[in-house]
Amino acid sequence: MNAIEDMESAARTAGIPTGAATRLMSGAAHPRECLTLRLGAEEYGIDILRVQEIRGYENPTRIADTRLCIKGVLNLRGVIVPVVDLRIAFGLDHVGYDALTVTVVLNIAGRTVGVVVDSVSDVIKLTGEQIKPAPQFNSAVDASYVIGIGAIKQGDRERMLILMDIERLMSSTDMGLAMSRSLLNAAG
Repeated sequence: MNAIEDMESAARTAGIPTGAATRLMSGAAHPRECLTLRLGAEEYGIDILRVQEIRGYENPTRIADTRLCIKGVLNLRGVIVPVVDLRIAFGLDHVGYDALTVTVVLNIAGRTVGVVVDSVSDVIKLTGEQIKPAPQFNSAVDASYVIGIGAIKQGDRERMLILMDIERLMSSTDMGLAMSRSLLNAAG
């Protein structure tokens, strides 16, 4: 079994659509670029092609009767952008706003959405060999959004990234955003 077959098998077991692992690993010869971001003590990777821009955190305008993780909306050059705090959505104990807190503006299926994270660090190119199947585990976030683990050697230590399908996460009913699955499927 090759690495892509391993990922697809793990994806089926975790309930992830079987195309996600193949799309993620399609680049054994072509590196996959991920933006790395920090949520609490963990480091995550999301597809750089979904990132429109990274902004310093600013208080959004709160909208009444929305989920706690939806911080409100920002006016981004005339576009009203919903802002989701992933730290709250993931149930982190401490959610503070400081100079490192940023809003990552995403473009998903033609819709602009902001996500608040503790910090971003860099863009990393991952090859198929560096992407491992996600283990089965219980967490505050449905594991179906985790599409793999990036293992990057840096000197004598290994850096681990939790690779997320940010489109699937942001379109889930748990997020409380009205994002059409049909639009996401057409875009993906």
